[in-house]
Amino acid sequence: MDEVIEGVDIIAGIPSLNEADNIAFVTQQLALGLREHFSHLSALIINVDNNSKDGTREAFMSADTGDIPKRYISTDAATVGKGNNMWNLLHEVVKERAKAVMVVDADLKSITPEWVKIFVTPILEGNDYIAPLYSRNEYDGTITNHITYPLIYSLFKANIRQPIGGDFSFSPRMATKWLDMEWEESTRQYGIDIFMTTSALLNGFKVGQVVLGSKVHKPSAPKLGPMFTQVVSTLFSNISRFQDTWINGKARKECQIFGQLSYKEPQGLPIDYKELKRKGIDGFFKEERLLSSILPLPHYNIVKKMHATGRWNISSRLWTKILYDFIHAYEISENREAIIEALKPVYFARAASFYRQTLEMTHQESEEKIVNQAKLFHKGKRYLVDRFQR
Repeated sequence: MDEVIEGVDIIAGIPSLNEADNIAFVTQQLALGLREHFSHLSALIINVDNNSKDGTREAFMSADTGDIPKRYISTDAATVGKGNNMWNLLHEVVKERAKAVMVVDADLKSITPEWVKIFVTPILEGNDYIAPLYSRNEYDGTITNHITYPLIYSLFKANIRQPIGGDFSFSPRMATKWLDMEWEESTRQYGIDIFMTTSALLNGFKVGQVVLGSKVHKPSAPKLGPMFTQVVSTLFSNISRFQDTWINGKARKECQIFGQLSYKEPQGLPIDYKELKRKGIDGFFKEERLLSSILPLPHYNIVKKMHATGRWNISSRLWTKILYDFIHAYEISENREAIIEALKPVYFARAASFYRQTLEMTHQESEEKIVNQAKLFHKGKRYLVDRFQR
């Protein structure tokens, strides 16, 4: 049976969907950290699940956590999505009147008990939202590297390197705010992480980052599927909804870094360059008519020539303009879903281009290229502002 307690100081949440092979390890690491660093406070570990069929619940409940109680909560059989898991967790946070909450992915291999101290301490000291700062393979998380990070950096003026990292901590004040906000369907799915980050930044909450070393997990190499659609839709929707804020706002958000930055070798990640290239070429052909209406003629002609030769080489500077073109198209379109679908092949083309451009670079050199791309987005922001104001 799930353990019943009344009121708790710290909640550690684990969203999951079919993670029976690793969730016990994550649960045990959380329990060790809670006992080692916060034995003077009450704690609870909650698995918010999507009705997994692989034994996730059994693996979680059988994990040895000593005197740290556990609770399993699931969506119903017809409801999936990480956002729906987080919705359940936020209600538990409010009900238990928790002082601090941390959330980690169920597939983590690199989590240690120290992560609990690293995530929870800044919240107990008065911060509202803490994002992770990993050493991460340059080809892992390409949605982050080429879409969410540069747009958060440029439009929302915050240097949050991993805005959809999956591991984070937050205050009860933040939890209450999220529950009071309107949730779109994409927010209830993979869009939840970018929703949480952008809403924290846009509503004046105290945001920071914690240094965690290398992230080892099931890597998210460039791929089609719901994650891209849901994350990008949520981000573009917030850009549209809060355009007055980013168009007129001038001050950059101060996001304190907790911990000492140091280089850690990231986990390896094999990349199928030919498959990336193929998806870009096939997708361009499929979406060519719509792309010709989204991209200004100079940008369209450059990309079309690359498609015709089968040689993608989209630079950071060109990618900045292209992504801003898509944001503007999303703003004025009556069929926003079609705009997001049309972006996919160009995203693959950019991912393939980046792979070619960095193949002989070290991880640190590749990371510097990603950061410089974000700076280009910031420098070129006027291009998007002008398009919106026209």
